[in-house]
Amino acid sequence: MHSSGLLVAVVVVIALVFDYTNGFHDAATAIATSIATHAMRPRRALALAAVMNLLGAFISTNVATTVGKGIVRLPAQHGPTVVLAALVGAIGWNVITWYFGLPSSSSHALIGGLVGATLIASGPDHVVWTGLGAKVVLPGIISPLLGMLVGFCLMLSVYWLFFRQRPTWVHALFRRLQPFSAAFLAFSHGSNDAQKTMGIISLALLSGGYIDSFYVPTWVIIASATVIALGTFSGGWRIIRTMSQRVVRVEPPNGFATEFTAGLVLLAASIRGYPVSTTHVVNGALMGVGATRRFSAVRWGVAGNIVFAWVLTLPAAGLLGFLAYPVASTVLP
Repeated sequence: MHSSGLLVAVVVVIALVFDYTNGFHDAATAIATSIATHAMRPRRALALAAVMNLLGAFISTNVATTVGKGIVRLPAQHGPTVVLAALVGAIGWNVITWYFGLPSSSSHALIGGLVGATLIASGPDHVVWTGLGAKVVLPGIISPLLGMLVGFCLMLSVYWLFFRQRPTWVHALFRRLQPFSAAFLAFSHGSNDAQKTMGIISLALLSGGYIDSFYVPTWVIIASATVIALGTFSGGWRIIRTMSQRVVRVEPPNGFATEFTAGLVLLAASIRGYPVSTTHVVNGALMGVGATRRFSAVRWGVAGNIVFAWVLTLPAAGLLGFLAYPVASTVLP
């Protein structure tokens, strides 16, 4: 029992480390466009994103339930070790993509690591393949495309409503509105991303026998929300630079449309319990908004590299989780 308790405690700590890396890795998703348009100074933008991340984490536990119940079924004897290996795989992939400045998905890294570790520990029968397809893969494909479509339509509406106004007046207006759209996006980000850590910690507690049925304890909600907010405030400047400068040139109306669109898509996904990627959604919205000026306004070569990182994340993190399980089971049996 002492060994089991130690293992679960280690899993909880490492899950919170992942939550922190998720915060700094995905900080760019909420505030890169506001920084690019000079609507907010970087530190102020990060502080706003951190506070709204914290608040958003408290709105529901639907995504946490999907992560904890809808993707794998863990036997008690392997559960905490599988979760530990999944976290090692996810953190490893987060660090690799952070180092290269690629805005890949922390969400898919976690899920990939969980599936990879489960496969080696318990076999394919313990992966809920229908849940993985319906709750992760399909929403993962649809959400950035939806962000692109909604962003394109919203930006066209902005052009139509303000085409008689002077550009300097329009830019000044949307520069004042951007803190609100950035706050909305950060809130939606917290409503989805913080819950993934809540789900993984609750799964470890269930596997270790510390809760009788799956639910998210209050202390897990508070800890996950606080840590992701701290991670967000620390920032992820390499990824912020990629998103704010390299994908498409951003002006205040474009920034507002991108943030508002991504916030809507993410909040809808959170309500439905889909653990989608904030990075995917924001980049999709950014591309859709940028394409309204002209198709060539989007730097499709950079966008292609980002898409490559998206596609690679699930299998790469899965492989890392797969490789981490034997080590984790040896060190902490």
